[in-house]
Amino acid sequence: MSTGSGADSAPVPAAHDTPARPRKTSMFASLKVRNYRLFATGAVISNTGTWMARITQDWLVLSLTGSSAAVGVTTAMQFLPMLLFGLYGGVIADRFAKRKLLFLTQGAMSLSGLFLAALTLSGNVQVWHVYLAAFFTGLVTVVDNPTRQSFVSEMVGPDQVRNAVSLNSANFQSARLIGPAVASALTAAVGPGWAFLANGLSFLAPLTGLMLIRTSELHKTKLAPRGKGQLKEGLRYVSQRPELIWPIVLVGFVGTFGFNFPIWLSAYADDVFHGGVGQYGLFNTLMAIGSLAGALLAARRRSTRLRVLAGAAVGFGVLEILAAWAPGVWAFAPMIVLLGILGLTVNVTANSTVQMGTDPEMRGRVMSLFMMVFTGGTPLGGPLFGWLADQYGVRISFALGGVICAAAAVGVGLMLARAANLRLKVDLRRGERHVQFVPRDRQRLAAVA
Repeated sequence: MSTGSGADSAPVPAAHDTPARPRKTSMFASLKVRNYRLFATGAVISNTGTWMARITQDWLVLSLTGSSAAVGVTTAMQFLPMLLFGLYGGVIADRFAKRKLLFLTQGAMSLSGLFLAALTLSGNVQVWHVYLAAFFTGLVTVVDNPTRQSFVSEMVGPDQVRNAVSLNSANFQSARLIGPAVASALTAAVGPGWAFLANGLSFLAPLTGLMLIRTSELHKTKLAPRGKGQLKEGLRYVSQRPELIWPIVLVGFVGTFGFNFPIWLSAYADDVFHGGVGQYGLFNTLMAIGSLAGALLAARRRSTRLRVLAGAAVGFGVLEILAAWAPGVWAFAPMIVLLGILGLTVNVTANSTVQMGTDPEMRGRVMSLFMMVFTGGTPLGGPLFGWLADQYGVRISFALGGVICAAAAVGVGLMLARAANLRLKVDLRRGERHVQFVPRDRQRLAAVA
């Protein structure tokens, strides 16, 4: 494990397949790679369709049932498979060629969208159809997520992984800005079935990109052989590497306790600031703008340091506490943008750190654990903080989420420092750095001198 340059550096994961002299990184460096450019172009189209389907799906369930709880069930159905089966998706991703797997998963998601489109346009859709489609999409995502995450390194090579991960997040957040607006306009004009149809057809773009990818230009990785105990092998691999396990633990806390924004933002718009659905839409747009900015800023960084991860997570938690007690919209709105920036910084930094610190043949299993921990907490954290908001008020619910995230970040930061044989030094003298991590050996040398 490397500690980077400078005594106050937090540990940096060793990139197992990183070349000796990495290239200089610009914000859009990965797009110079033809294969990744094709992949990203297809992804922005399908991501837009996915966001269209999410908004339309929630609206359709609400219109069919009149129940917000039914909308929550739909969300739980979509994320539950990741919580239950997420690790098995990583085993599949490591065992089979990732490009071929993506053909299957993207095609299956297209069929799911077309299934809902056919039922809705024919007037035969029922709420259980939506539940079924959501659960099926969640099952496909179990394999699709770790496969896509690990396929990135095969397209761009190890020296551009961090940049490509950042651009993937920027891609997703760009679609988040476009998709809901298009879905709302399309649903109002011609009905929800056409939005589902657009989502189903949007997957033709990534399928075309996958067909055009030049396999000879891929950085191929060794496939894991078929055998028993591969799931346990992946868990054991992560548990023995603190530079992997602690970032995963941290994103688990942040994903479960800090990313419950649909509950919090809707409650602030309705109950606290009384701005209605229009204000809720504004809050979501501001969050998306911040997330996009955070992803692009992450793409500019040339290195991944775990102190950035811990620091961003602490800032994220503290900012949630401050936002919880914002006196008005004028103070709350800019904090949402900053929360978007810090939240994406945590996600992208943790994602690229884990990918770069993992052996290529284990990457699928490790990334499936990462995604399972990050998104699998949604069915747990959502109901919990929704109940807290109902019982004690949304400000208490929001602030408690921030407290838990900040405390977890401090704890993870200290554990990473300990793993790198660093200690926390506090120096209040003028002209000195007041708080920094320094090697423990320096303390021993000073005592001897």
